[in-house]
Amino acid sequence: MTGLVDFSRPSLWISLASIAFNPTFWNIAARREYRTHWISAMFGGDRRKGCYAIAATIFSLGLIRDALFNAALAEQPTHAALAAPLVRLAAALLVASGMVFVLTSTYALGITGTFLGDYFGILMDERVTSFPFNVLENPMYVGSTMSFVGVSLWHAKPAGLLVSAYVWLVYSVALGFEGPFTTMIYSQRAQKEGAKESVQARKKKL
Repeated sequence: MTGLVDFSRPSLWISLASIAFNPTFWNIAARREYRTHWISAMFGGDRRKGCYAIAATIFSLGLIRDALFNAALAEQPTHAALAAPLVRLAAALLVASGMVFVLTSTYALGITGTFLGDYFGILMDERVTSFPFNVLENPMYVGSTMSFVGVSLWHAKPAGLLVSAYVWLVYSVALGFEGPFTTMIYSQRAQKEGAKESVQARKKKL
């Protein structure tokens, strides 16, 4: 393993830290927003502007993460087996497919649906079931991981494959927090709507 991955390079550890930081940040920030509306408060209570602000922050952090990942790869050893033409073809297909999943997910969900709008009280009317959500449960995370793998193969860097596995691990942990919390948000809305309908039904009887 030491011949395939140079663990002595600080850039590798910085990249790993950045990958872990991003979902940790947005989960903590979004949960605090849900409970205290601290981001919305910075925009005079405008929830949509607050959501756009965190969207811009998350997008910027993603660019930094990708730059740090590429910088780390540049300092890692290559492996001849990964430089084969078929591997590079697979790499290109992985990156292209990954980007399709990410971009079509964003298009299907919209900005607020993609970037934690439900934590700001901006809820979707119904569950999105169109592509790519009809083929994958979490297409954005899958697509992002595919891109990491593709870039690693393109540059013939075994270290990149290790980092890609770490990316998926981090996303899996994040999903363990995001999934139940999002379900709770929509469950509370359903309960409130049910209570309102019940009150209205009683008023009609009276």
